[in-house]
Amino acid sequence: DAALFPWLSVQANVEFGLKMKGLPRAEREQTADRLLQMVHLDQFKRAWIHELSGGMKQRVALARALAVDPAVLLLDEPFGALDAITRDLLHDELQEVWMKTGKTVVFVTHNVREAVVLGDRVLVMSPRPGHIVAEHRVGLPRPRHIEDVATTRLARRISADLQLNQERPH
Repeated sequence: DAALFPWLSVQANVEFGLKMKGLPRAEREQTADRLLQMVHLDQFKRAWIHELSGGMKQRVALARALAVDPAVLLLDEPFGALDAITRDLLHDELQEVWMKTGKTVVFVTHNVREAVVLGDRVLVMSPRPGHIVAEHRVGLPRPRHIEDVATTRLARRISADLQLNQERPH
């Protein structure tokens, strides 16, 4: 769930954190305009949240998170509820945003190929109690796509680590 405020417009959602920080209106608007352009939603800044698709809502949530310039961006299964086509589009857009902002992103997913597409490092966690059992460096060039052969090969190796850790007694 994008956890957006349905009573605010797209632009007001993006500006929310900046308003809470006390930034002047002109600065908030300028930041929101820049970020909405970055996530390809500048034409929807006056739209209401209920008028947006699931993918558009996630892009608004991303712009809102970036607006306050966090040191680290935490994304917990942000594309889980989206259809495959929208998810693939957002993979491309998130990579583009990451390349433009250089932000550190912690992306939690159960989809191994998604982790390979989006990550520079993939950490495999054990089930209860959760701890890191494997680390894989992803040295593939960007942009990456989920159907690329190299992506699939690395995802297969990571999946093997997951299978190993599922079979161990807990």
